[in-house]
Amino acid sequence: MNPKHPAETLTTMSELVLPNDTNTLGNLMGGRLMHWMDIAAAMAAMKHCGCPVVTASADNISFENPVRLGNVVTIEAKVTRAFNSSMEVYIKVQGEDLPNNFRYLSNEAYMTFVSLDPNSKPRKVPEIIPQTEDEQHRFEGALRRRQLRLILSGKMKPEEATELKKLFVEELIQK
Repeated sequence: MNPKHPAETLTTMSELVLPNDTNTLGNLMGGRLMHWMDIAAAMAAMKHCGCPVVTASADNISFENPVRLGNVVTIEAKVTRAFNSSMEVYIKVQGEDLPNNFRYLSNEAYMTFVSLDPNSKPRKVPEIIPQTEDEQHRFEGALRRRQLRLILSGKMKPEEATELKKLFVEELIQK
């Protein structure tokens, strides 16, 4: 299984925000955006592993700026790190007011996907090798985010989270 680079998984998806996509305030509904984010992130994960994937988790999704009716929403997704059968995907969402040539950040998030074999069982995924400084930064943070997800889901005991412990111990030592 050949390693891949995050750039090979880059998926960009754009949608025009129409009236049926909005709430009563004329903003893109959060649920609709999360649906689109899930699709874009799943495509990035499938580009990486070359097989079907299922969503395992979605991290905190905070909305910084609403996407308004008539604006374009662009979702970029790419794999930040691959584990055994799971992959973390970074998602960046931007809105764009085309008539005013104004682009803005709507939100960012991380989602985790698990690759599946033909029997719908978890399947090993290729390693990912970051190339840029940003990709390296996200790659390094992925293990801490993974351990936090596992603790919150009850699949890991806090004392087993070695990377999270290092983060807090290093902070205490520096102070």
